[in-house]
Amino acid sequence: METEKIRKDFPILSRTMSGHPLIYFDNGATTLKPQPVIDAVVNYYTYLGANAHRGDYEMSAQVDSAYEGARKKTANYLNASCPEEIIFNSGSSEGLNQVALMLTQQMLEPGDVILSDESEHASSVLPWMHACKEHNYTLEYIPLDNEGKITVENFKKALHPKVKVVCLAQVSNVLGFTAPIKEIVRLAHEQGALVVVDGAQSTPHLPIDVQDLDVDFFVFSAHKMCGPTGVGVLYGKKSLLDQLEPIFYGGESNARFNRCGSLILKDTPLKYESGTQPIEGVLGLSAAIDYIESIGKENIHAYEMELKRYFIEKGKQLGNIHFYNENAESGICTFNVFDNGQMIPSQDVASYLNTKGIAVRSGTHCAKMLVDVLQVPGTCRASFYFYNTKDEIDRLIEALKEATLENCINIFF
Repeated sequence: METEKIRKDFPILSRTMSGHPLIYFDNGATTLKPQPVIDAVVNYYTYLGANAHRGDYEMSAQVDSAYEGARKKTANYLNASCPEEIIFNSGSSEGLNQVALMLTQQMLEPGDVILSDESEHASSVLPWMHACKEHNYTLEYIPLDNEGKITVENFKKALHPKVKVVCLAQVSNVLGFTAPIKEIVRLAHEQGALVVVDGAQSTPHLPIDVQDLDVDFFVFSAHKMCGPTGVGVLYGKKSLLDQLEPIFYGGESNARFNRCGSLILKDTPLKYESGTQPIEGVLGLSAAIDYIESIGKENIHAYEMELKRYFIEKGKQLGNIHFYNENAESGICTFNVFDNGQMIPSQDVASYLNTKGIAVRSGTHCAKMLVDVLQVPGTCRASFYFYNTKDEIDRLIEALKEATLENCINIFF
């Protein structure tokens, strides 16, 4: 991979942080933006500017064409059966909430069970927790194995006839393990359950084929794959989207209504896109898809794994780093730093690394149940992407050599 050439596409990599050249290892939270994505957003505001599906004039028609072209491109990116299965929204969290509200209000019955697990991001769990409080539903959890990952065997133990929805991430945002989604979907469908998949951490890195996986719903966010913030995708099987009704209503979603309450909704997907969508974000997502596909996800994943193995090898040599997900097939590295056997608080480590120009995530990473499984209050997370380098990892290693309790605390005084 021509990493140095790729890095030139990311203008933010020329900036400094805390007086040092920026080293950005927080790609699991959000990724940096290449110039073609920035250009796509700026081009919309500079030369287009009109709303989508609203005007009967040339500039609006150009926006319509670009917007619907992005929908077709996204459908191809996921291998959806048709563009109508693609709904644009603000991101994975909104998509997961949309699905939870629609299913719990329109399809589930008292006594039904939703199945998730304790490694999930808050967006995959909290909407169902809330629904269970409002209705007579139950939320249950798939047991994790001793590494913290989901296995087919443990899923079989948790699955029973009352389970009507399974909601889980394809790739865990903390430990980076890949769930056996295809097998889970097959088993769930045999029991008559629907499967909702959080693809926020998988879509930027792995080839996704929603038809092959046979998932019922799938969500992801543009900003985790070099696209803009504030835009994402909800994929749903068209038969389900046609059957369900939206939870938001507005100008775009209806064909007509009157004062008596008679309402005719537009067809899928427009009935789910009330209000003005983040048009510039959708066009930026389209540019991000082009950019990622020009590199190739197979190349991206292979390079991330090369970086991860390099970091783990170097980190183990230090003797003060404990890795929690060494065997995960992703670019997510979750670890803690110790000093004479005592764990340094992860936030202190991250703040110390910041003084060296290195950005990593610390804390619970929005998966607050997982700390009970790991039995630590928090962790550091370095998440790699295709513009990172081994030289940057070497600088991280050099910084971690000096990450003692004293050094990490002294930065606050």
